[in-house]
Amino acid sequence: MRDIIISTFVTLDGIMQAPGGPEEDPSGGFAHGGWSVGYWDDAIGQAMAESMGKPFDLLLGRKTYEIFAAYWPHATAEEGAEQLNNARKYVVSTTLDRASWQNSVLISPRERDVPDQIRRLKEQEGPEIQVHGSSRLIQTLIQHDLIDRYFLKIFPVLLGTGKRLFGDGSNPAGLRLLDSRTSTTGVIIATYERAGDVRSGSFGGESGGEQ
Repeated sequence: MRDIIISTFVTLDGIMQAPGGPEEDPSGGFAHGGWSVGYWDDAIGQAMAESMGKPFDLLLGRKTYEIFAAYWPHATAEEGAEQLNNARKYVVSTTLDRASWQNSVLISPRERDVPDQIRRLKEQEGPEIQVHGSSRLIQTLIQHDLIDRYFLKIFPVLLGTGKRLFGDGSNPAGLRLLDSRTSTTGVIIATYERAGDVRSGSFGGESGGEQ
């Protein structure tokens, strides 16, 4: 069984849209593209290098796939292009007829079939499956309990609007912290794994409230 890992930059208030630049994803009138750039340091770079320095496949939504496919085939080895270009890319899209970036495979655009196809991917032998960006796809994965770990870079930024990592349709779930570190710029680099259901209780004991 292969694990699906969400790897994303996210603000303190949960926004994951367009961390890398103003033109990355201005949909919905998003005006804060590039919000992560001023916080980058060696610690974040090292964490990303560790994550992508082992074998992995990619699972991407259409918009993220097109952004990656326009950049990485022309990037240098120093930027990590070899790992991304050589990885197998599974692309979930309702509009693409073909995926031309090397080693790319389209997942059927029929929305009702997508969770089942991803479950079959998890059951195959192979490396872990990383999801970068792809906010809409992530909502589907969350709703169908298909995510095993979250590798989050949490930036000390509040944006208020934009595409969120955890949307309104997120199912309640418990998480367990596996690893964390903090960059020199205050970015929390943390890995969480799925840990069953939410455990609730009361600080007032069994009876709760005042006697």
